[in-house]
Amino acid sequence: MKKIAISAMALLFSAGVAMADPLEGMWRTTADDNGNSGLIKVAPCGAQLCGTLIKSYDATGAETESDNIGRNIISETVAQGDGAYTGMVYSPDRDKTYKSKLQMTGNTLKVRGCVAFICRDGGTWQKVN
Repeated sequence: MKKIAISAMALLFSAGVAMADPLEGMWRTTADDNGNSGLIKVAPCGAQLCGTLIKSYDATGAETESDNIGRNIISETVAQGDGAYTGMVYSPDRDKTYKSKLQMTGNTLKVRGCVAFICRDGGTWQKVN
């Protein structure tokens, strides 16, 4: 009986791991208009995905302080299939939140967003292991 219980627990645990969304994890953003970039941790937030700024880097690549540490940079994000996602992305350098499309291919994430008819290329982010 003990072996059955352990097997059942292992099966449940492995099913939860297998269900993790490929977007989950750490992503390094491209440099913004000021040359700054960040490290974003993407994780579930309810039925959606959110990405929180964990670290901020200046134009030289040195870690720097930021009022946006802990802020959701990605929010309301849902998978559309084939590596495509839709949601909202906050741009600290412009202090604007964009309705966004994200396209994940392997370890890269192409980010693009619009406010009204003004669209912005958010660059290609790199997955960090």
